[in-house]
Amino acid sequence: MMNQWTPYLLNHEQTLFFGGDGREGHLLHIFVDADACPVKQEVYRVASRCNLNVTLVANSWMRTPNEPWIALEVVEGGFDVADDWIVEHVQPHDIVVTADILLANRCLKKDARVIGTTGKPFTDDNIGEAVATRDLLAVLRDTGKVTGGPPPLQKRDRSRFLQQLDEVIQTIRRKHPFKPA
Repeated sequence: MMNQWTPYLLNHEQTLFFGGDGREGHLLHIFVDADACPVKQEVYRVASRCNLNVTLVANSWMRTPNEPWIALEVVEGGFDVADDWIVEHVQPHDIVVTADILLANRCLKKDARVIGTTGKPFTDDNIGEAVATRDLLAVLRDTGKVTGGPPPLQKRDRSRFLQQLDEVIQTIRRKHPFKPA
């Protein structure tokens, strides 16, 4: 018979799960670089189904669902303040949702899993190329050779994101099964 574990978000560093026998443990957490994240609703849907806690990190207040497993961390404005907060609090095997390639790189160095808002996973194998492409496009934008940003999120991007988030959660759970502390 499986134990039923109940999540309690104590703070953004520690998610405890209490079983019927009083034991406790840590489970993975989803951090969202939330200011311009177009897939927050998808994160909520998957996190609810998988019984995971979510922390949205933003420079200003935003409306979030009134759920005990969702937290909003509003940080001071400033360059990379939200990114720094996420990197400081993410733990190995947590999941970070961001379109920010440099934040993705920093989180990978802390053994977190990172998914872009279009569903593309950032990995140790592809982050170097992503950073180089980002840097090249920044130079081209600065010289006026390239204008504009990424294309708008499409329905297929949302579908890919949902599939990738679910795959990452299942992979982490297979490789690192939850064990009570």
